[in-house]
Amino acid sequence: MSGVGGGCPCPRGNSECSIEDLNGDTVGNLNQNAAKPPRDHSVMRHCISSSWSAETESNMNIVGLKSSTEEKSNFSLVMRSGSCSDKGPKQYMEDEFICADILSECVDLGEDLPSPAAFYGVFDGHGGVDAASFARKNILKFIVEDAHFPCGIKKAVKCAFVKADLAFRDASALDSSSGTTALIALMLGSSMLIANAGDSRAVLGKRGRAIELSKDHKPNCTSERLRIEKLGGVIYDGYLYGQLSVARALGDWHIKGSKGSKSPLSSEPELEEIVLTEEDEFLIMGCDGLWDVMSSQCAVTMVRRELMQHNDPTTCAKVLVAEALQRNTCDNLTVVVVCFSKDPPSKIEIPRSYRRRSISAEGLDLLKGVLNGR
Repeated sequence: MSGVGGGCPCPRGNSECSIEDLNGDTVGNLNQNAAKPPRDHSVMRHCISSSWSAETESNMNIVGLKSSTEEKSNFSLVMRSGSCSDKGPKQYMEDEFICADILSECVDLGEDLPSPAAFYGVFDGHGGVDAASFARKNILKFIVEDAHFPCGIKKAVKCAFVKADLAFRDASALDSSSGTTALIALMLGSSMLIANAGDSRAVLGKRGRAIELSKDHKPNCTSERLRIEKLGGVIYDGYLYGQLSVARALGDWHIKGSKGSKSPLSSEPELEEIVLTEEDEFLIMGCDGLWDVMSSQCAVTMVRRELMQHNDPTTCAKVLVAEALQRNTCDNLTVVVVCFSKDPPSKIEIPRSYRRRSISAEGLDLLKGVLNGR
């Protein structure tokens, strides 16, 4: 998000985290290089629900590629959000989340930032709730206190993930062997930056189409597998070291080893920045408990229909959680729905066909015979 903040003088002070150029993949000496090939959309999950009709399924669009719109939009943005969590079939709830529709009410920014400014996050914990809880309480603070904020948003966010990971390791009162995925969305004006480490997912609803803005970091994902193997890691049955179903996470220091060493388990996030336009209606952020049983397009279709009925993002989040439970998800559930307008989505008008249709002379004669009872 280099365009945000204009030409303000940066950095504000000495940064504790050295980051290479934005096109690189290294964050100081703490993280490793990660290959980033284009997303493969060839394999999609099917959207199957006992409460949805076959007609609904057949009318769903295929998940599209991310928006390539670069020009600034002039429409009025209004951030409003809703959320819902449920421990599902698990004995304990290890998910955490944060919704800040007005960023200045959560932290002392001390900067003249674009408006609106908002922040959202979903943290899917494992091995206990300590890592997820720590990330929820501290990740935003690490971002806004970074020397690169707000001029170098991408640098600030990457650095904040690493700082949060290291700070969690040094928090003696917490269990550093617990871990968490981290998915955040930072809105500054019409610019939205998504940062993800793990298998939670952010999906944009764009006039009824689902646009995936994050990649699920599974150990068997080609780019992640190559990165892991290059660093000496091993994958057993789809699990990193036979233990973790994610290739990136904060915490899990019993796997990462000593501080500063290059571990196959990375805390570095992948970033995606877009400029919101009038076609962008809402954002869905959810942990893998949702996406294990529901496709991105299915979730967008459900949320859009709900918003057209009641225009309440909280109810939308509850509907998604209820649907995932009905589909027998095996995990905790956390869903955040962020709307970009005070108004509900408009009905999509499908142009009618005005093609002239005709009947042959033989057909006309046959029709006359039927009508005349012959």
